[in-house]
Amino acid sequence: MSATRATRATRPGRGRRRAGLAARYAVLLLTLVLMLGPIAWQFLTSVRGRTENVYDGVLPSRPTLDNYLRVAESFPLAQYVGNTLVVALLAVASNTLFAAMGGYALSRAAWKGRRTVFTVLVATLMFPFESVMISMFLTVREMGLVDTLVGVWLPGAVSVLNIMIMRAAFLAVPKEIEEAAVLDGAGEWTRFTRVFLPAARGALAVVCITSFMGAWDDFLWPLLVLTDSDHYTLQLGLKTLAGATTTSDQRIVAAGAMAALVPMLLLFLALQRFFFKGVGEGSVKT
Repeated sequence: MSATRATRATRPGRGRRRAGLAARYAVLLLTLVLMLGPIAWQFLTSVRGRTENVYDGVLPSRPTLDNYLRVAESFPLAQYVGNTLVVALLAVASNTLFAAMGGYALSRAAWKGRRTVFTVLVATLMFPFESVMISMFLTVREMGLVDTLVGVWLPGAVSVLNIMIMRAAFLAVPKEIEEAAVLDGAGEWTRFTRVFLPAARGALAVVCITSFMGAWDDFLWPLLVLTDSDHYTLQLGLKTLAGATTTSDQRIVAAGAMAALVPMLLLFLALQRFFFKGVGEGSVKT
């Protein structure tokens, strides 16, 4: 009797757990649909034929890649991609270098005023880009970098958030490892390059991905700086593509958007193993 009663008592608990698990999966499924739904719709629109109605069903009746060829013919896609790659690769290189050096200086190097500098850097995160946009533009103009790719890259050469990520990753390295390196005669630079950087590969992957995505997707700052269409980045090119009267077809616009998305997906797939590891390493600590 006692075993039967215990079994009956546990049934409501199991039911509640199953209901909670089902609710969590439902929320995750809804989130997945909300995040991937627009991307899937853009892709399906990009492979629809010219005579097919964009809103005629979910799946295209005769999928085709002609719209991607039309994108390449409508505007200089290769040139815009090349310009964007230059800016994005410069952003990745500078953010990786300066964020790593800044994170090390704020976490391991001993110098007076370190906490004050850290507090000031964190405080700057509260200011939106729009609040400093005009002053940044005036600075870039005084430097003679308007309408240049360097002018597009320079304000994003290093991100405070990336410095915080690298600082947190370096703080997670056990102090015993650093002490062992000191006993072996390793200097400051040797410890930085041989001990801390290899230990923070995951955080470096996060910095690379976020820097690349930020430069690749940026629209407002290039719109302010660039005037010559030969220097346009891909996002500005897509704007002209969407606004052109001869290429207002939603199929072509969707194909251009998918072409802009592919490099970011490839980068993320290549670095996802390090990215998810780096999310845990780079959680901001005070």
